[in-house]
Amino acid sequence: MGSNRTPSLPRPATAAGAAGLAALLAAPQKALVALDFDGTLAEIVPDPEQARAHQDVVPALAALAPHIASVVVITGRPAAVAVEYGGFAGVPGLDGLVVLGHYGAERWDAAGGAPRTPPPHPGVAAARAELPVLLGRFAAGQDVKVEDKGHAFAVHTRRAASPVAAFDALRAPLEDLASRHGLLLEPGRMVLELRPPGMDKGVALTAFAREKGAESVVYAGDDLGDLAAYDAVDALRSEGRGGLLVSSGTATPELTARADLALAGPADLAAFLAELATALGGAAR
Repeated sequence: MGSNRTPSLPRPATAAGAAGLAALLAAPQKALVALDFDGTLAEIVPDPEQARAHQDVVPALAALAPHIASVVVITGRPAAVAVEYGGFAGVPGLDGLVVLGHYGAERWDAAGGAPRTPPPHPGVAAARAELPVLLGRFAAGQDVKVEDKGHAFAVHTRRAASPVAAFDALRAPLEDLASRHGLLLEPGRMVLELRPPGMDKGVALTAFAREKGAESVVYAGDDLGDLAAYDAVDALRSEGRGGLLVSSGTATPELTARADLALAGPADLAAFLAELATALGGAAR
């Protein structure tokens, strides 16, 4: 019945995605919407410190959140940074928002204030100390950006004169650095991130979905690190829950090939969230 009221909602390309959307519309009070930040809610920019949520994102989330069980942002950034760059704090309608930073190792609740932060992995500091020498050897003269996330760090090559060449030159040395210090290397869109093992968007999403008793889960992402969350949604589907996989942008074919609903980027995702809020608001009346 809900789909008859919502002609503006885009139609998922798969039967599983259509079933997931239908499950959300049928029982929104048991639905979870989970979202990556960079590339999903915010455009990818040359300097990661300049990333901000698209202007339509917060209004769309504030309109949607009161109609569903929970909205959660799952990001590799520190939770406090995502909250600041997203403009999520103190927004009416988002008092139940949760941000899981550091791939779920850190948690910020809009209703609870400061994030809860785990102790740092010793390998991160040790690897960070070796990084200047490694960059001088393999990326001399390249305009690479190191993003210190506290519990992890990332090397961005998108500002280099040849971003792909810089990425390829650094990948093996950084993988060796990670291995020697008990860390994992996570490649992405012109970024190489070193982080502790056990920090995974799929693990974070599964735990949060179970905490909330979610019967349907929407997950939207844009990069290779989001594949673990896609796997988590597939696993939840196998248990009988509804699931909808959304991709933001087309830069990661591994993601778009699996998506039930492919959107062009943060602006289109914000529009989808707003349409979903309108659909649920109309159904509630």
